[in-house]
Amino acid sequence: MNDVDIIGLFFKRDERALSEVSAKYGAYCFTVAKNILGVPADAEECVSSALFKAWETIPPKRPEKLRLYLARITRSVAFNRFREMNRQKRGGGEAALVLDELAEIVPAEGGAASEAEYRELKAAVNAFLRALPERERRIFVARVFRAEPVKAIARGLGMTEGAVMTSLSRTRKKLRQKLIDEEII
Repeated sequence: MNDVDIIGLFFKRDERALSEVSAKYGAYCFTVAKNILGVPADAEECVSSALFKAWETIPPKRPEKLRLYLARITRSVAFNRFREMNRQKRGGGEAALVLDELAEIVPAEGGAASEAEYRELKAAVNAFLRALPERERRIFVARVFRAEPVKAIARGLGMTEGAVMTSLSRTRKKLRQKLIDEEII
């Protein structure tokens, strides 16, 4: 079933939408959550929560790219779960590293305070990503959006871990400078 049909099921409030979206994108969302949390059982719970959140938000939202919409929800649920699980102690794993890396770009405290600021930040980041060479963009998205380990990114792209880390560092610096130049941060 294609995305338009699945979204149509959501708008009809037909519960088949959940089974269709789970069959089509469940494994992808599971991978996103597992990369962040590291524990399959927690990742499964996050995917279930993300599907429920999709059920709550579609309608009124009508995502243009259902896969990315679901991944964004899953990522948000997984990071929230990670923060909750590690409230008392910092913890380890990829999620902690990715959160630290993101703090270099956008400070956690002074994040997007309003919907308008969030949209401005999102537009600037999307424009930045579109302007990147494909390899840099793939590395950055794999690390920041999907929280993939550096080792996995390097293996997938036939690079060394050092080259991936260097690319990530340079890309973060470029993004931060772009956001400063545009007076977003």
